[in-house]
Amino acid sequence: MKMTEDGSHTMFVNGLDEPYHSTHGALQESMHVFIKQGLLTVKQPGVRILELGFGTGLNTLLTLKESIPLNLDIYYHAVEKYPLKDSEYNLLNYEKLIDPLPKGILHRIHTCSWGEAIHISEQFILYKEEADFRSMNLPPHINLVYFDAFSPDKQPELWTTDIFDSINKVTDPGAILVTYSSKGIVRRALTSCGFEVYKAAGPPGKREMIRAIKR
Repeated sequence: MKMTEDGSHTMFVNGLDEPYHSTHGALQESMHVFIKQGLLTVKQPGVRILELGFGTGLNTLLTLKESIPLNLDIYYHAVEKYPLKDSEYNLLNYEKLIDPLPKGILHRIHTCSWGEAIHISEQFILYKEEADFRSMNLPPHINLVYFDAFSPDKQPELWTTDIFDSINKVTDPGAILVTYSSKGIVRRALTSCGFEVYKAAGPPGKREMIRAIKR
């Protein structure tokens, strides 16, 4: 467990020498990349979200929080190969920093069943899939993708045309994909798989990020 510069926690993977989030601020990075550049740009009442990299659950919590005042119906399909242990997620301080959130919601999203659609609230359904990105079973009609894998420098096998093509097949025209990376190899892979790729201003500590639109 590590504290980032905005006071929010992240995890650190020693084997990759890589944190789950930006050390400049986990909370502000997720808000900027996935909420401001992603969720808040989808102009429809029902949003079907695919998250690649459930991790600490931070993006899920922020999506739930932001969806309530917007009265959005959310179907949230999250893929994660290595779920956190209770000894890890119980230390995260997100509920203290994100207001308002239902009490105990961090524990609930981590302990709810995998492979089952769970009503987190009346308007928020969470489906967690425990799988490698290369063998995931994705639902159709996705209109927003949070691509939150570890960096292409550390795990290039997760940023390939094969994986982006599998995403392309389940996304509707006009679907938005956002990721913190702005690497050329990522832009080229997305473009080859049918996405219009744009650079957007990045979160603190990062100059640019990718925002892509399904053709």
